[in-house]
Amino acid sequence: QVQLVESGGGLVQAGGSLRLSCAGSGRPFSNYAMGWFRQAPGKEREFVALITQTGGYTDYEDSVKGRFTISRDNAKNTAYLQMNSLKPDDTAIYYCAADFNIVNLKITSKPSYWGQGTQVTVSS
Repeated sequence: QVQLVESGGGLVQAGGSLRLSCAGSGRPFSNYAMGWFRQAPGKEREFVALITQTGGYTDYEDSVKGRFTISRDNAKNTAYLQMNSLKPDDTAIYYCAADFNIVNLKITSKPSYWGQGTQVTVSS
């Protein structure tokens, strides 16, 4: 089992920044690709970003490209999502996720492990 705990959410004005963290425990963190997803009220959960086990490859949903950056520190068992130039449309619960295979993050959106989520609210 892998336990994932997100932190760093909050209320920010449009144009502002937040950095989300996802701390992993239970299994070797470096074995897993990590992803971020979000779910806005009344909408389905959607993929936001992923990073491979060594950090050598990243991918983003089109609407966040150039604004969000995913990273990881395997020594600290933590993944991050730096969010800049935030917009009201970014308001959602943000979830981190882990899986051996990036297909389960980007394509199927069915990773093996989920965090509990952290709320991000962007005011206009």
